[in-house]
Amino acid sequence: MLIATNEAGRVVKKPSKPVIGTMLANLHRSNAHLVLERVEDGMEGSWYVQVLLRDDNTYQLEYRDGVAAEHHQTRTISQEKVLNALLGWAAGKADWRNSFMWNNIGSQFEVGDDQQQG
Repeated sequence: MLIATNEAGRVVKKPSKPVIGTMLANLHRSNAHLVLERVEDGMEGSWYVQVLLRDDNTYQLEYRDGVAAEHHQTRTISQEKVLNALLGWAAGKADWRNSFMWNNIGSQFEVGDDQQQG
């Protein structure tokens, strides 16, 4: 099941294309991020795509495919490209990320040896 959540606290289960589009269009300074998460029984890890409207009015787009090592990020000025990516990801299309150059930022989320020892 897909779940859409924004910074303002709105949560929509099984969001439609128009709902995703509206939630993206309504991003602003006090409601600057949107997360689409895929939650399925038996599916381990975190599977999501998220967008942050930055102070410079660019969109920071990230996705995670299950594990921290598969966490990627890009930026764009195009709300239309972000919407197409969100809708493509939600629909499970294989080519949804092709319009961007992605950076793997997974190393920022891995726990180091000194943190594991507690």
